[in-house]
Amino acid sequence: MQPSNPLSPQPAAMLSPGDLVTEREAAAILSASVQTLRNWRWRNEGPRFHKVGLRLVRYHRADLAAFIAGDAA
Repeated sequence: MQPSNPLSPQPAAMLSPGDLVTEREAAAILSASVQTLRNWRWRNEGPRFHKVGLRLVRYHRADLAAFIAGDAA
């Protein structure tokens, strides 16, 4: 049996429908405005976000929950 190569691509975690939310949905979850989320992204603050393509911004529900709990880096 060969040892696993840490540099080989790892399988992506399976996403369930609804795991990714739009910035409007994220703002509602955080009780913040969309502009606040945009300001946080510009300042590299706030919850972790993901760019989809060139323009779409999405948030994982788990990242929002971690941010609320204070576990976000």
